[in-house]
Formats: sequence, structure tokens, C-alpha cells
Amino acid sequence: MVLSMTGYGRAGALLHGRDIKVELRSVNARFFEYSSRLPRSCAFLEDKLKKLVAAKVSRGKVELSLSIQTVTAADTVVSVNWSLAQGYRAALDSLIEKMELKNDVTAGMIARFPEVLTQTAAPTNEDELWQDVQSVALQAVDAFVAMRAAEGEKLKADVAGRLDTIEELVAKIEQGSAGRVQAYSDKLYARLQELLGDRNIDESRLVTEAALFADKTAIDEETVRLHSHVAQYREILALDEPVGRKLDFLTQELNRESNTIGSKCQDVAITRLVVELKSEIEKIREQIQNIE
Repeated sequence: MVLSMTGYGRAGALLHGRDIKVELRSVNARFFEYSSRLPRSCAFLEDKLKKLVAAKVSRGKVELSLSIQTVTAADTVVSVNWSLAQGYRAALDSLIEKMELKNDVTAGMIARFPEVLTQTAAPTNEDELWQDVQSVALQAVDAFVAMRAAEGEKLKADVAGRLDTIEELVAKIEQGSAGRVQAYSDKLYARLQELLGDRNIDESRLVTEAALFADKTAIDEETVRLHSHVAQYREILALDEPVGRKLDFLTQELNRESNTIGSKCQDVAITRLVVELKSEIEKIREQIQNIE
């Protein structure tokens, strides 16, 4: 399955009083690059989340974002500062006695004094939190991979179509180059006749020149390799593994063979076909830069 290196995935769930959201996004990169944005209290999840993502992604610059919002007070502990509360109560009793006031002190009154009640975060159950985050993260990764797969299928279809075009162009080049030696011989013979007039033309020398031309401009090996590379390209596209690096190397080989043909051929029509051929290869090269 061909996967694009660009993608996005998101998932969320309400678990154990926490609203957990995970987002993943990626862009092209030569290797696997990972970065994350986590709440400070979840720093211990960094390596776990990286391994979870790396199990599904081999190339691309991936950014993971985790947010956790508490929707209940389950993770908060309220404590009473008893010594301070007793001090306030003693001070109020003294005030009431000396000023002969009505004793209407209530717990609510004392609780409103500064620092009588304090709130602290409850100890985090790290295993429980990881299980919850992992559950949401796996959903986000699945959505992320699904988007990459959908984009990858589009890239694969485009590349496959261009491979068909390349084969058609190579076939035309082969057809156009088939009679080039005879055409060269005829042209050379006519030129010699023009120069030598009625004098005899050395047929053996003419054959030698034609043979040298044929050897110098032969492109059979290059076209055969192009057909082979295209066939191999299709085989790699069908693999169920990351194929981007293999295709990148094979694209370089396609370009190398087309350059060799271009340097050998002196026919204008073939040169135009080579230009089209190189254009298609360049378009393929641009597309596979997006493939994992």
C-alpha cells in the first residue's frame, strides 16, 4: 500500500473525568522526524507516544498534540489547615467575648478566611492515564494513516498513468530510431556523390562509417533498461511496505537512461520525444517526494 507522507488525524474521548484529544499532522521529510506538544504533567508519556507513532510511520515529519481538560473534580483534593482554622476560631471567640457580641461563628465563615481551605492535585495514576491517552492516540493514528493511504492511492494512480506514457514514448523512440542507420548511410552516400562527382565511392569505407555511426548512436540497451525499470516500478508500487526510497532511486535510473538517449540521438523528432520523456520522469520524481 502506497502511503503519502502528508496527513492529518484527530480523535477525542471523555475518560475518567478527563476530556482527552490527540491530533497528528505530518509533512514530507527524508526520514522519520517526531515532535510533540504535551501538557507538562504528561511529560512522562513522551517516549510512549513516540513509539506508538513510529510503529505506524516510517518517513515524514510528524507532530503530535495532546490536550487534557479535567471535567470533574476527581483529580483535586481539598484540605483543611486545621491549625490556621483553630487560630481564626480562637481570635473570633476572643473578639466576641471582649466586645460582647453575638456568637454567630459558622464553619462557612471560618472557611472563607485565607488559606483555611487549600486545593491540591490528586496523585496521578500514571498507568490509568496512559491507558486512556493510548486509547485516544490509537484512534488518531488510525485516522491519520487512513488519510495518508487515501492520498497515497491518488499518488499511485498518477504515477501509474505516467509510467504508461513513458512506455508509449519509449516505443516511439525505438520506432523512430530503427531506420536511423540506413538514413545516415543514404545521406552520407548522397553527400559523397555531390563532392566526388563521377569518381567511384569506396563502398567499404561507407559501410565502416555507417557501422561507427550505428555503434555511437545505438540506444537499444537504454530502451531495454527503461522498459525493465518501468516494470520494476510497477512491482514496487504493489508492495505492502514503505516504497518511497526505492522509487526515488529507480527514478534516478529512469532519468539517467533518458539522458543517455538524448545525448546519443541526433534526430530532431527523437529529441522531441526525449524531452517529453524527461518531462514525465520529472513529474514522477515530484510525486514520489510525497510517498512514504
